[in-house]
Amino acid sequence: MKKFLYILIAIFTCFACSQQNDILDPEKIYFFYSDSCSHCHDALAFIDKEYPNLELTMVNVASPKGQNMLFSCARKFKLGSQIGTPLFCTENDYLMGWSEEYIPKFKELVASYK
Repeated sequence: MKKFLYILIAIFTCFACSQQNDILDPEKIYFFYSDSCSHCHDALAFIDKEYPNLELTMVNVASPKGQNMLFSCARKFKLGSQIGTPLFCTENDYLMGWSEEYIPKFKELVASYK
């Protein structure tokens, strides 16, 4: 997992200065995940149980398209190289990471998308 994050940071550094158009739809909630991320699986289990009808745009950061979208979100919120999964992005806010203490912030983040 750490190696994967280091690779993401290196790639982000290379592309951070590019002038790419914003590719994130402001009407969607993006869920950036990695198949190997246990916190991503925990977050998804919570969402499936508590918000079964919530529409998420799932973005696997292992794919080139997923990485481009991740970097777009990181630029939008000025995250620099401090990016990881899970990462939720909406039009005006983001939430990175997952544990029990993140649940209130997640509920606030998705309140207007129910």
